[in-house]
Amino acid sequence: MPDTTVRTYDTPAHLGRHQVLDPRSLAYRRRYDGQPLRASAWEPRIPVLDQRNLRQQGIHLSKAYGLEDDVDALASCTGNAATALLSNLLTKEQAAAAGLDVDDAAAAQRFAIDLYASATERDQWHDLAWPVQDCGSSGLGVAKAMRGRGLIDQYAHATTAEELCMLLQTGPVLMGLPWYAAFNEPDRDGFIDAGDWASSPVEGGHEVCITALEAVATADGELLPEHSVLRFRNSWGSGWADHGDGRLFLTTYLELRDEIDLIQPRLDPGKRP
Repeated sequence: MPDTTVRTYDTPAHLGRHQVLDPRSLAYRRRYDGQPLRASAWEPRIPVLDQRNLRQQGIHLSKAYGLEDDVDALASCTGNAATALLSNLLTKEQAAAAGLDVDDAAAAQRFAIDLYASATERDQWHDLAWPVQDCGSSGLGVAKAMRGRGLIDQYAHATTAEELCMLLQTGPVLMGLPWYAAFNEPDRDGFIDAGDWASSPVEGGHEVCITALEAVATADGELLPEHSVLRFRNSWGSGWADHGDGRLFLTTYLELRDEIDLIQPRLDPGKRP
């Protein structure tokens, strides 16, 4: 794709996101219009997914996809994050019609894996695709996969802290970010950016679903990132961090902004529950 910016990462099975920025898509960003920013939350309707313990969940990819062997983990974080978002965006009836059972964790994980497979096909910047290769995917790829399946009507981007907070006033947001080793061990409150995280190595890229702007602070009309907190749904099971959810300060987003992409899939007005 012409003029597309691509940053690739290693794809260990618990990660798997690459950064892909297409200027044609970024043109649809929503610029911050000065509206008041308030705390907001958008809870997924599905249980916490786990891309790392597939066989324990009864998920056998060899049978489902004609592979020689089963694997216990898959670099499917984009599909997992998108599935968590869809479970909030769609009604239970809409989700069921799309093949997403919001009450069954294993069924939702299978849906996420299939969405991941579609995302790898949509990532036209490389020639690989899963299930031939567990190559990882991108937020843009999974957004295109959702739209191609008719699960969403459109998607918007944010490129600033203010735009991100504005999008979170209306729904959850997909976030792709570089994943530092220190992020694997959140503090007791689920914060991944406590301590000197930046000195730890980058393990790969990861996709999560931002589900809440838990705290937002402003002064004289200016956003205060050091006092603003994001909560996100991860896909490593409910035993990770705060029952499967992590937190980070908006300052961390700003530090990593060049390697982060933010996408909000949407339904046209009238379809949103």
